[in-house]
Amino acid sequence: MVPQEIIRRKRDGGALSQEEISTFVAGLTDGFFSEGQVAALAMAILLNGMRRDETVSLTLAMRDSGAVLDWSDLPGPITDKHSTGGVGDNVSLMLAPIVAACGAYVPMISGRGLGHTGGTLDKMDSIPGYASQPDMALFRKVVREVGCAVIGQTGDLAPADKRFYAIRDVTATVEAIPLITASILSKKLAAGLQSLVLDVKTGSGAFMAKRKSAVVLARSLVDVANAAGLPTRALITDMDQPLASASGNALEVANAVDFLTGRRRDPRLEAVILALAAEMLMAAGLAASHKEASSRADHALSSGRAADLFGRMVAALGGPTDVVERSANYLPKAKVVRPVKASSSGFVTAISTRDIGLAVVSLGGGRTRPDDRINHAVGIAALASIGADITAGDPLAFVHAENDDDAEAAVAAVQAAYTLSGARPSAPKPILRRIVPE
Repeated sequence: MVPQEIIRRKRDGGALSQEEISTFVAGLTDGFFSEGQVAALAMAILLNGMRRDETVSLTLAMRDSGAVLDWSDLPGPITDKHSTGGVGDNVSLMLAPIVAACGAYVPMISGRGLGHTGGTLDKMDSIPGYASQPDMALFRKVVREVGCAVIGQTGDLAPADKRFYAIRDVTATVEAIPLITASILSKKLAAGLQSLVLDVKTGSGAFMAKRKSAVVLARSLVDVANAAGLPTRALITDMDQPLASASGNALEVANAVDFLTGRRRDPRLEAVILALAAEMLMAAGLAASHKEASSRADHALSSGRAADLFGRMVAALGGPTDVVERSANYLPKAKVVRPVKASSSGFVTAISTRDIGLAVVSLGGGRTRPDDRINHAVGIAALASIGADITAGDPLAFVHAENDDDAEAAVAAVQAAYTLSGARPSAPKPILRRIVPE
């Protein structure tokens, strides 16, 4: 089948057949389609869209471009969660052990951060010795024995997606909903899941800043996943402020350990984690109602079982055996810590969350290119939330930096990201909408 004929059909607004899509994905994987041809088809899809059956075919073909994991030897349900990314989003670190403590198996294959959003894998890499990309034998062993493992994608899973995304990234076609859908779901289907819950974020710090766009993406993901045979549901959650009170890799791990042990739990973060845990338990068939699922998740957290599993997972993947008890001894620390003092008094009414994320990137805690190196120690902690009552001179946050110049720039960026006024704002809801199969 001639590549340019496939491109022409989509360029002219036609629907691609399953055979045409399979041919494209095969050519994407083995290099038969040139970079220019892949880019042309991606742009045609961005402009003309894809029907649901086309997106399902693309998703399944990309799944089958590499290995598909089989967990049939495990005695319990296999489930996972995927987030579209945000600032201070360390949910996975607590969610995986909570759900595992309730009897599910959670093989969580996560990504690295790019742009203003942080990556789960970068957070785990801040733990000394932790093997975030283990071989498959170790991955399976940890999932079987602990119940969860948070690792990075291997080259064997959906390799077509890796090449496709790299080309989309440099041709302004990342935003195409069918391509986002196929990219996310092909990897989750290749992971051998039996159910999936999606956390689709919206707001100033989200990839989909407008709520309407987030709903469209969530609906596409849920409908295509279920059509492809993976029971899936989604929550639309708020990202108009950082989710955790910390943003930056080691700082978010410390925040997660504090959460798991009960030393400190950010209320909005807790609400999102427990809501996602409940959805995962219901999707996995481990709870018959939202009330039962919430109760089980809360008990896994309050009993200390989830904290224990997190510690066991870290140790099993090469990290310290006492990271839960002594995380401060292991996590890297920044050389400079400086308060961000409020220049006026009032209530925090708005936060430019994207700018908080970009400030972390500027400190060295994120990347703008896939090959950028990360400074795991830097970031921003103790971030004041919307509704906080601030007096002039009080800290809005604390910048953790490598040097004084970086700290000074980040302080200015964080100050500019906060809006204060005399009227107390209404607290924004962390959970905005639930999307289930139609």
